[in-house]
Amino acid sequence: MTPQLPPQTRDVIARAYREDLSDVGDLTSLATIPTGHRSVARIVARERGTMAGIPVVDMCLSHVDASIDVIQLVNDGDVADIGTVVVKASGSTRSLLAAERVALNLVAHLSGVATTTREFVDAVSGTGALISDTRKTTPGLRALEKYAVVIGGGVNHRMGLYDAVMIKDNHL
Repeated sequence: MTPQLPPQTRDVIARAYREDLSDVGDLTSLATIPTGHRSVARIVARERGTMAGIPVVDMCLSHVDASIDVIQLVNDGDVADIGTVVVKASGSTRSLLAAERVALNLVAHLSGVATTTREFVDAVSGTGALISDTRKTTPGLRALEKYAVVIGGGVNHRMGLYDAVMIKDNHL
C-alpha cells in the first residue's frame, strides 16, 4: 500500500513557487513565448530508479496552472528504467516552463531518496534488519523525504524532537 503524501506538500510547493516566481512570474517565457502557445512536456528517467513524488508533479503543475493536463505513466514505488517517460503534461507553454524546474527538482530528489533507500533495503533483504531514516533532512522537506524513504521500503524513525525521546552523547 502506497503511503499518502504528507499534508505539508502543498505548503512546500507554494513556498517553492513563491521563491522561484515571486510576484512577477517567468520573465523569460513572458518575453519569448507567444500568449496562447501550447506544448507537450515529458519527464523522462535519466537513470534507473525507484520513483517517488510522481503525484507531486501534478500538484506542482496545477499550482501554476490548473488547466494543465497531466498523465502519470508510473506510480510511486515503481522502478523506471533509463528513458522511461514517467509523466506527460500538456498545456500553456508559458505555464509548463514556469512550473517545470520545481516539479523536476522535487521528483528527482524524492526519487533519489527512494532509490537509495531501496538499495539498502535490498542489501539487507532476508536478514530481518530494517532500514530506518533520521532527522538529518533538508529543512522544509522532512515530511516529503520521509515519505520517499517509505516508498523505497524503509521505515521512519521519529519525525522530530517532539515525538520521541532519544538520549544521545550530546545530552550526556
